[in-house]
Amino acid sequence: MQAHELFRYLRMPELVDFRQYVRTLPTNTLMGFGAFAALTTFWYATRPRALKPPCDLSMQSVEVRQGSNDGARRSALLDSDEPLMYFYDDVTTVYEGFQRGIQVSNNGPCLGSRKPNQPYEWISYKEVADLSECVGSALIQKGYKASPDQFVGIFSQNRPEWVIIEQGCFAYSMVIVPLYDTLGEDAITYIVNKAKLSVIFIDKPEKAQLLLEGIENKLTTSLKTLVIMDPYGIDLVEQGKKYGVEIMSMKALEDLGKVNRWKPKPPTPEDLAVICFTSGTTGNPKGALITHQNIVCDCSAFVKATEKMLELNPSDTHISYLPLAHMYEQLMQCVMLCHGAKIGFFQGDIRLLMDDLKVLQPTVFPVVPRLLNRMFDRIFAQADTTLKRWLLDFASKRKEAELRSGIIRNNSLWDKLIFYKIQASLGGKVRLMVTGAAPVSATVLTFLRAALGCQFYEGYGQTECAAGCCLTLPGDWTAGHVGAPMPCNFIKLVDVEEMNYLAARGEGEVCVKGPNVFKGYLKDPEKTAEALDKDGWLHTGDIGKWLPNGTLKIIDRKKHIFKLAQGEYIAPEKIENIYIRSEPVAQVFVHGESLQAFLIAIVVPDVETLCHWAQKRGFEGSFVELCRNKDVKKAILEDMVQLGKDGGLKPFEQIKGIALHPELFSIENGLLTPTMKAKRPELRNYFRSYIDELYSTIKV
Repeated sequence: MQAHELFRYLRMPELVDFRQYVRTLPTNTLMGFGAFAALTTFWYATRPRALKPPCDLSMQSVEVRQGSNDGARRSALLDSDEPLMYFYDDVTTVYEGFQRGIQVSNNGPCLGSRKPNQPYEWISYKEVADLSECVGSALIQKGYKASPDQFVGIFSQNRPEWVIIEQGCFAYSMVIVPLYDTLGEDAITYIVNKAKLSVIFIDKPEKAQLLLEGIENKLTTSLKTLVIMDPYGIDLVEQGKKYGVEIMSMKALEDLGKVNRWKPKPPTPEDLAVICFTSGTTGNPKGALITHQNIVCDCSAFVKATEKMLELNPSDTHISYLPLAHMYEQLMQCVMLCHGAKIGFFQGDIRLLMDDLKVLQPTVFPVVPRLLNRMFDRIFAQADTTLKRWLLDFASKRKEAELRSGIIRNNSLWDKLIFYKIQASLGGKVRLMVTGAAPVSATVLTFLRAALGCQFYEGYGQTECAAGCCLTLPGDWTAGHVGAPMPCNFIKLVDVEEMNYLAARGEGEVCVKGPNVFKGYLKDPEKTAEALDKDGWLHTGDIGKWLPNGTLKIIDRKKHIFKLAQGEYIAPEKIENIYIRSEPVAQVFVHGESLQAFLIAIVVPDVETLCHWAQKRGFEGSFVELCRNKDVKKAILEDMVQLGKDGGLKPFEQIKGIALHPELFSIENGLLTPTMKAKRPELRNYFRSYIDELYSTIKV
């Protein structure tokens, strides 16, 4: 519109009359109009929008057409039946991922740590690279080989030195072998011998003492060098000399590398990167052989799945507290380092994690169901009045309705009124959460997705496929499944006839094939053959079911099935997953025997809910007194059996009696693995007297 036309338009009688009318309005009315306009503008600016998902969420996986793959499915994100190998052309090994991080971060902060009541202190990407090359050079100077058959042990909690040592090994094609406290002394000695470890990096001198005792008791013979991160005394050095083991500090090793630098000898994608010993629920640990390709293609698949909604960059910060000895945390850190992001380590005490979160203010927060359950319970415990509970329920239902529409945000009215404290407790900046390692309740996951208002993914996999083989997709914020196959692998279901799971019905054992699947177990061809079939499919031992939208639901476990006297197969973990929903129950161990016709269970009541639950039913007493009360035991049994009926358990799958035990199964008492799975043989032995008594007294 030209100037003279605009002037003529503004002088139109209608507009002149309107301006005159506006001048006659009272000030309060004009302010009301202004407020309404402002509110309308705010609503348009903040109104919820569903981001466009990366594929049709009603069909997240499709059947593989090429070759004979027996109904295998792949990610709908792929353009063909070829699995994704690498997302970035210049990242084919974990070493190259770190080198990319140096470039994209512009040598920004890389690793951070803190002391109590202090801020985080950071070292840059180039400083980490320099220290890493010093560590690797020093190892070569001391006679260790720059080769993928050189194994280096790391026995430490998460801390910056862990990553420096790991990257130092990778720079010279060496392989790391993580050790961790919760394996127990026997398993640690077994791993040291199995991998023939001659050099181990240790955080605390007490762990060096433990390893030296193994030599003293003639259980360990390969050990030659212990490198210790924390200060230690001369006595430890003398003790090491006595057994022919050199004790040296991390600082001394770095100094040796500084004056004897060797040119890096980077690995190839096919080279081993990590020998990750799985804790296992039975027998000795098994050393999964994980290559650089395994790790990088799994990382690439995560990036591919989330690229449309989540662009990681150097401004992101990851909180590292889940054990680096496990592939889940290894995978997360590989993703972060590849994008030049920051990794802040917790202080080493899980009880101080909330304080670390507030100080670090991470944007990326990987979690496990145990932590999520604790968060969920704490939130609802604080809603200690009827009004607070109603408000929390009402607000979560409003946000859950948005989730069902694919909307996830943290700027709604409910966030500002109700959920801001929950978000602030995690530092207030979290934009990505991932849960894995164990099943998570759909109720807990849905509530926390709503309350935290960030992208929250659930993954499924195991060590043998480099952590992940399924992942929920952006935009699908429903719970009760583990998502679609990741773009780096295929998934197929195989008949388990003895449990009546048939692939033709879309049910069966979950099998995985792709470049993320491991190469076998260290020096254990028999166990390797049990896990990997002749066509390269990894048999997970989990029972899955395809849902109509192409996602996978884990419904059972194959490995722990047994028969009762009448020949019925029992899958105890399926039954336990139903009984655990009982309000007064914290843990449950379902047991049966081939010479018995019925099941029994050991139940650990929930110390936070039992007293309140019992009071509502007229029972009084302390937690321990209630655990001894036969009427309380009867009431808990009735509640569990009712849950079993509601959950569709057959009569022979229902327990006939329980024993109450006041102490939780834990890693410390040897009844759980480090990944919080039940050690069923140990539980059987530990509770043998309870089991015998139940079978001798129950008449059915």
